[in-house]
Amino acid sequence: MGNKWHLSRRTMLQGLGTAIALPLLEVMDQPGLRAAVTTPRPRLAYLYIPNGVAAGAWQPEEVGSDGKLQQLNRWMEPLNPFRDQLTVFRNLWTPRGNGHAAGTATWLTGGGFDHEKLDAGGASVDQIAARHLRSQTLLPSLELSVRGEGMFSSSLPRNAVSWVDSKTPAPRDVEPRAVFDRMFRAGNSGLGSRSVLDLVLEDTRRLKRRVSDRDQKKVDEYLDSVRAIERRIEFAERNKSRADQNALLQRSLRRPEAGVPQDHGAYLRTLMDMIVMAFWADATRVCTCMMDHGQSNRYFNFIDGVTGTWHALSHWKDISGKTEDDDGKTSWSSREQKRGMYNLVTKWHTQQVAYLLDRLSRIEEQGNSLLDRSMIVYGSSLADGHEHSERDLPMLLAGGRAANIVQGRHRGGERATSMSDLHLALLQRLGVPVEQFGESRRPLPLT
Repeated sequence: MGNKWHLSRRTMLQGLGTAIALPLLEVMDQPGLRAAVTTPRPRLAYLYIPNGVAAGAWQPEEVGSDGKLQQLNRWMEPLNPFRDQLTVFRNLWTPRGNGHAAGTATWLTGGGFDHEKLDAGGASVDQIAARHLRSQTLLPSLELSVRGEGMFSSSLPRNAVSWVDSKTPAPRDVEPRAVFDRMFRAGNSGLGSRSVLDLVLEDTRRLKRRVSDRDQKKVDEYLDSVRAIERRIEFAERNKSRADQNALLQRSLRRPEAGVPQDHGAYLRTLMDMIVMAFWADATRVCTCMMDHGQSNRYFNFIDGVTGTWHALSHWKDISGKTEDDDGKTSWSSREQKRGMYNLVTKWHTQQVAYLLDRLSRIEEQGNSLLDRSMIVYGSSLADGHEHSERDLPMLLAGGRAANIVQGRHRGGERATSMSDLHLALLQRLGVPVEQFGESRRPLPLT
């Protein structure tokens, strides 16, 4: 390989109607390109959960006198391995949004919600970032969501955290296959279900003959991840086909639409994998993921010891099973029992976020982990679900060291701080030239 040979950062493996973006390789770091590829490219993701958390279920177990996180509580325990890469916030609030509809719709806009006009008050932070970065990546942004369940699954404001403008929600992708195809398949190839890796095999071989052993290993690791996602999608489709042909399975399984895994954990982890692949390939640097819609009635009975729907559990002080939030079939013996179930659902979602952080932390990019180069916000638009409170929101920020974010902290004082201050700080770290977001003109200090 000649010393002057190099690859563009936007090189893709090509093959019969398919294109696969590549991760950052050493061969891309050549004289003349060095400054471009070694400059950290921050990514930004917002992970949303509805229904809040029980009071106290988000706050750390132990914090040092200097604000350093020393121990997370048992409901946040899955994130303990990443404690030094987290900021847990205190007293963040959304001054203009509250409730399941308004709170969800304005979580990322910093605006007020008008029910009559279906107005979220402005473009969301992710879409402002996407407009700034759109010329630099394959996709301006990804808007991911699980498929909703329950009576509010068709409510537009409860199903939108990402807004192109005040009245236009960004379309959501709920099927992993559709997201995968947007990133890794091009055109109408008519090649059916053939693996994208098979289609670009020859191009891959040519590339590997010309790069270093280290770059070969990076390419193999990256393509192994692509193959793993393909296998998950194929498995979900086989299971649906099997259920369609078996009357017993049809009666015993609640089958989602094609392409959505029946196992909810597998479904959500596949969406987490989509975020990893998108950021790794630099297919986009901006993503939102609704881990459920804004008033989820999903049953989490697959968690040992949990009965009833998520929304019902969030109203943990009502135990009769006869309120408007209940299913009319489930009741609880005490508030403590119901709150414990509510907390178990919180912990389950935290486990899924820990899975995402673990994957990002294991991918190296020019001396940093992909987690260091990603700013991951995780939280809800409600505080305690029973109170429908908008104060002291459950919110944390993971990663971002390459964007000069000092982590391992519990931040926030006695006075409430607008979440818009956080949005503004993250936009500026992405390089977006803004001095104001929502009502905020002062970015939240993160150093």
